[in-house]
Amino acid sequence: MEFEERLKKLYAQLTNEYVNNIQPYWAKYPIDTRNGGFVGQVNYQNVPDQKANKSGILNARILWTFSNAYKIFKNKDSETLAHRAYHEFLSHFIDYDFGGIYWEIDPKGEVTDSRKHVYAQAFAIYGLVEYFSAFGNKEALQKANEICQLIEEKCSDPVHGGYFEAYSREWELNDDVRLSEKDENEPKSMNTHLHVLEAYTNLYRYDPTPQLEISLRKLIQLFFDQIITKDGRTLHCFFSEDWTPKSEIVSFGHDIETSWLLTEAIEVLGDHELLKKMEPIAESIADHVLLYGMDPDGGLINELNLNSSTNDYAKDWWPQAEALVGFMNAFQITGNPKYLEAVFQSWNFIQNFIIDHEKGEWFEKVNRKGIPYRKLDKVRSWKAPYHNSRAIFELRKRITEYLKNTSSELPNLNVNGTVKANTEHLL
Repeated sequence: MEFEERLKKLYAQLTNEYVNNIQPYWAKYPIDTRNGGFVGQVNYQNVPDQKANKSGILNARILWTFSNAYKIFKNKDSETLAHRAYHEFLSHFIDYDFGGIYWEIDPKGEVTDSRKHVYAQAFAIYGLVEYFSAFGNKEALQKANEICQLIEEKCSDPVHGGYFEAYSREWELNDDVRLSEKDENEPKSMNTHLHVLEAYTNLYRYDPTPQLEISLRKLIQLFFDQIITKDGRTLHCFFSEDWTPKSEIVSFGHDIETSWLLTEAIEVLGDHELLKKMEPIAESIADHVLLYGMDPDGGLINELNLNSSTNDYAKDWWPQAEALVGFMNAFQITGNPKYLEAVFQSWNFIQNFIIDHEKGEWFEKVNRKGIPYRKLDKVRSWKAPYHNSRAIFELRKRITEYLKNTSSELPNLNVNGTVKANTEHLL
């Protein structure tokens, strides 16, 4: 009974956080009233930069977030934001000559970076499919399938499997394939393959073709054979062409995110035997993150480098969000209450240190003591509403499933999703 009551309060708090903080923020500050779509940057004082370039990844994540939100809450703001993001995609980000989406455009919609990074293509699929699922727009599903086909035709490695990272506008392989300066310039990465997996899972959920099933199964097997370490506790981050590991970084956010996304992919396939193989791995990853990545305050550090002392003990917003879902997933698999306690601890840390209760949204980063880097942007290419909103949506769904099995009722909500129950910090 104790867990049931705590989960009810958590459900109410999560709902309140989305409805009264995240959604209003995105409906107000990033809207580009001059050129349409969304501005590419909003600073820590919530001042939009009308001159900032716009990222395809940011727009795709906005598209996914508010399409998914509309399915849950059916409110006008989510609908408006989703339509706005979709229109921006069709108007400016899709390359109608060579296919796929551009990496970046300027405020007026002119292409400033025409690279075709597989990571960005994956998020385009993810967002377009979610828009289709929310509004029944068949054009969006068609565009998602076209990008998927391009990834399969242009980016697959026929010798060693998986996908190469980045291409020119005309789909010629690039020399520099990094997503950012901190990444290794290697032919293949865990991060890109994780988000292709995520995208293909969503596409298969709504359009389960035989060919897509083959591709999705190959991706899952790659994680088992190459990306997850042999002990099943963490993931390799970068690889040579033949899948030789090329880094010793442990990224706790990616580890815990993979633990539930990979479980979800197998569940969508409906493969019970493969799920039996995955469940102990998800548990092992969660244990490793708990032991080495989570501080006593409930915050998840970013990463460790096993071959040097250059560890990143800061705590970015997105690993905290992924921890919520990953630990809940481990609890659902095992029934072990330690994982549910980890969910509560993670949420407490988010409430205490990550949510900006004064200016809205979430801080991008805090140091190990929880002090925020207050001058970092609230919105930029890599700072979107996707991780935090998705964690809220996933946790609400999983709490609902758990409470149904215990015949418990959820907190009373009105038609707009606003929490009527007490949402004080009760955990």
